[in-house]
Amino acid sequence: MKNSVNLRLTSVTVTVTVTLVFIIFFLTPSSHALGSGTTLAITDASATVCGVVSGPPPHRIECYRGSSGQVIAVAPNVSFSTISGGRSFFTGLRSGNASLLLWDTSNNNATFERKRLYNNGNVPLENLAVGDSHVCATVANSGTVECWRINNETFELPSGSENFSSISSGYGFSCGILKKNGSFIKCWGERTISSEIENGFGNMSMLSVVAGGEHVCGLNSTGFLVCKGNNSFGQINVPPQSGALEYSGLALGAEHSCAIRRSNGSVVCWGGRGQFDANVTNGVSFELIVSGSNFTCGLTTVNYSVLCWGPGWSNSRFEELPLTRILPGPCVQSSCSECGIHPDSQSLCSGFGNICNPNTCLPQMPVPEPPPPPPPPAAAVPSPSPSRSKTLTRGLLAFAIVGSVGAFIGICSIVYCLWTGVCFGKKKVHNSVQPTITRGGSSSTSNGGSVANSSPPSRSSTIRRQASRIMMRRQRSGTSSAKHPDRAEEFTLAELVAATDNFSLENKIGAGSFGVVYKGKLADGREVAIKRGFETGSKMKKYQEKESAFESELAFLSRLHHKHLVRLVGYCEEKDERLLVYEYMKNGALHDHLHGKSNVEKSCSVLNFWKMRIKIALDASRGIEYLHNYAVPSIIHRDIKSSNILIDANWTARVSDFGLSLMSPEPDHDQRPMKAAGTVGYIDPEYYGLNVLTAKSDVYGLGVVLLELLTGKRAIFKNGEDGGNPLSVVDFAVPAIMAGELVKILDPRVGAPEPNEVEAVELMAYTAMHCVNLEGKDRPTMADIVSNLERALVLCDSSHDSISSGIITIVSE
Repeated sequence: MKNSVNLRLTSVTVTVTVTLVFIIFFLTPSSHALGSGTTLAITDASATVCGVVSGPPPHRIECYRGSSGQVIAVAPNVSFSTISGGRSFFTGLRSGNASLLLWDTSNNNATFERKRLYNNGNVPLENLAVGDSHVCATVANSGTVECWRINNETFELPSGSENFSSISSGYGFSCGILKKNGSFIKCWGERTISSEIENGFGNMSMLSVVAGGEHVCGLNSTGFLVCKGNNSFGQINVPPQSGALEYSGLALGAEHSCAIRRSNGSVVCWGGRGQFDANVTNGVSFELIVSGSNFTCGLTTVNYSVLCWGPGWSNSRFEELPLTRILPGPCVQSSCSECGIHPDSQSLCSGFGNICNPNTCLPQMPVPEPPPPPPPPAAAVPSPSPSRSKTLTRGLLAFAIVGSVGAFIGICSIVYCLWTGVCFGKKKVHNSVQPTITRGGSSSTSNGGSVANSSPPSRSSTIRRQASRIMMRRQRSGTSSAKHPDRAEEFTLAELVAATDNFSLENKIGAGSFGVVYKGKLADGREVAIKRGFETGSKMKKYQEKESAFESELAFLSRLHHKHLVRLVGYCEEKDERLLVYEYMKNGALHDHLHGKSNVEKSCSVLNFWKMRIKIALDASRGIEYLHNYAVPSIIHRDIKSSNILIDANWTARVSDFGLSLMSPEPDHDQRPMKAAGTVGYIDPEYYGLNVLTAKSDVYGLGVVLLELLTGKRAIFKNGEDGGNPLSVVDFAVPAIMAGELVKILDPRVGAPEPNEVEAVELMAYTAMHCVNLEGKDRPTMADIVSNLERALVLCDSSHDSISSGIITIVSE
């Protein structure tokens, strides 16, 4: 009897556990909204609706601008997997999910200006989620969050220790479902609304999450729709539900919410002052729906056309858009074994891939067994009977189930306690927002609190852990460094000694902000550049400077991923040794190509073409623009110079050496470090003289680099054949540019520009001249610089007359 009860208990416990796991991991309805990625997107600016078109590749993006009735083909003409819209822009992940692009829809041009936010083939993204002015996505497999700001507002990130199965974004905040910890909702960003929403859901396990303006909806673990957050317009008053899994796709705006009925594909909406009457969609079945702030669009099942309605859409007309047939999901190279293939997949993808149908993944919700009848009153049963034994058995069974679940949770808690060290007072600290790194006698924690000077080792170890634990945790969770070489690995000193032949002089290739750089070859064959901290000697000040530079580079590069930034491979920290390991840049530093002794007389260098020099300038500018405008929090490099611009095997330029970098100050606030830092000839005069640091200090340094590319002169050089007085390239070049005598100062190794290059070189020169203005307010932003250099590069490939009417973009803040 005892064995029989135990067997039944085990069977019930396993059944319950398996059922819950099955539901949580496979019940993922197709939910799309203001802030979630799909193949259809809305931006409020000009009421623009975009979609990924069907047919043979490329599965490009096509948009319809409701304010003007224009259909706009979006460049580049390549395939995209998912797109998502914000207030005045939309973003798209290219097929393969390695590249994330952004398009500005706020102007009235016939094309949309685009920027690249992310490009890393080794670390694909997923779960694209766009709010009104920010973009977030998760790193594939790991679930860690990456975010970009589209303006200068601050944006708080979740802790680096949190991994998400899905995320969605609203106005100034994002929310996601944690992979662990019960699939609870976690929100970040604007603190008031994110805290309200997170507290509203509490410890409710969720299957999906969709964000609107200031509210969030999703299906809980029992399949019922739940909404939390701002309810000023009834947007979280969910209609009565007849049963679990009644709704699938969701779309949330600023003041309203809509959902697709799973039974027939019809739409029901609520909130929004009653202006989202779903009666206009009666009889229409939808594959998916998306919302802007005050209108909704859906992709129809019958012909995959797009219909839009709501008060914010073209005088509220219910209208079919003149777009090419839109995909209901991305065409992927997969058999869709888990979810099955969409019925029209062959036609929509033209045989180039399949569309997986998520609805076939949805299991039937388990039907709960009716509760056992209550036991008869004690007075009516004077002695034990078979029925009472049966009731007692049921009671014991229920008690045993509850006890088993409690024991399971207890065991998990003990394992977690032991693993994290919380039981012993060693709480792990994870924070993807890098704390302020100071160079004085005090330090700051990530939340702004002070750390006593009596324990200096804690500062070093805390900052290092916050920067590197994320990558180490990913490795522990099963993601090997060999598969993802961009994740920071921890190397032993012995490994790096062997890689550099004991740091031999033959392998020395340069120096950085805190040490000497050596070429190395790891045991697995990877070529790397290894920066070794200077010998500490006996001076504590030198040691502290080395520590600070090491911590700064490790902290910043651990969370920065961009095509035009040098990638950190790993680090080593043993005793007094501090080493950083980077990917190897085969073609060295830009400084060496322009000024190196072995290259001065070369006339056949790849860089001795104006188009290539403009491309190098554009590459570096894009890297700095990412630091200023899209990194969270934004970063000021503080040491932009030609020796910190490295060139890889494909002649792509990348910004390097973050040893002096600092987080940008809050908007409208200047940053005043302990002392000015940088390199003579490149340092911002305003920063050096007034000790006021802004992002425009990097702009000045880049301006000097542009003048180096134009003239071939060093930042500081001796003027005259006999070694005359030192002269800055700024004082040498700017007067000639202003006088219209640019040709007199151009690098003779490149020669006179071709007819189609003249305007491009002039545009680069005028941009450089504005970059080195004495006052920061008179300098352009990095976005302006990138725009000018992009146009200059296009001019090199065009006839002179075809684009000569363009305007130079020089905008000062």
